[in-house]
Amino acid sequence: MDRGKATAIGFSAVALWSLLAVFTVASAPVPPFLLTALTFAIGGGVGLIWLAARGGLGALRDVPIGAYAFGTAGLFGYHFLYFSALRMAPAAEAGLICYLWPLFIVLGSGLLPGESLKTGHVAGALLAFAGAALIVAGGIGAVSGALAGYGVAFLAALTWAAYSLGSRRLQGVPTGAVAVNCLLTAALSALAHLGLEATAWPQGATGWVAVLALGLGPVGLAFYTWDVGVKGGDIQLLGTASYAAPLLSTLALVVAGMAQASLSLAVAAVLITGGAALAARAGTRITRRRAG
Repeated sequence: MDRGKATAIGFSAVALWSLLAVFTVASAPVPPFLLTALTFAIGGGVGLIWLAARGGLGALRDVPIGAYAFGTAGLFGYHFLYFSALRMAPAAEAGLICYLWPLFIVLGSGLLPGESLKTGHVAGALLAFAGAALIVAGGIGAVSGALAGYGVAFLAALTWAAYSLGSRRLQGVPTGAVAVNCLLTAALSALAHLGLEATAWPQGATGWVAVLALGLGPVGLAFYTWDVGVKGGDIQLLGTASYAAPLLSTLALVVAGMAQASLSLAVAAVLITGGAALAARAGTRITRRRAG
């Protein structure tokens, strides 16, 4: 697969992830570990069915154990933190902080061997963190436990950036391995749920549809297309496209009636998105100079 096509496939993950917050909130009161187990079981199961239909199950035996461990740690860690953040803090604000991960990807790629960190990267980081600070300042005293939720959201952003950058080094691992990572994540989440949480199932048809939608889209197909993109596509261009996710996610929450539109929320979204775009522009200039 050529670089351009892989990048285009990776773009679809961003569109799917913009619906993650909406479906997560709609799935309440399902606790985080149980929600992770249910959605990853759906995503992994569908992936295995797809592989079986294409005769690709045999290739999974050749994947190193370390690759499975890395993928599972990234998927399990990020989504547990993400789901927890949306339970502990206002969904729109927590979602925006979680979406600092595109910025961290740009910053991290600039520090990889052969890359360099430019002024635009640092300026973009400061601008985006200003947006995150505005969110936190606006939430102080408004929601009990919100600050802890914001901290969890920040850790989620770091986790997904590390997973995405690390996947770039695993280009020899087939995308089908994501199905195994999903199922392993589901198993770990189920064990954690049994030991740490009280069971609470989705409420009515809306709740179950939200869980199914999560497993098929944001916690399913999106992982496979993102894996194709970060391994074979332009990771800086994918990072740039990912900066649309905070605005799309927040807009989806507002339209669904799960969050209220406000001036501070709009300013924070612009700061985070603008800072990330500034950092991406700096990285793009480096790439163009090298190509020239």
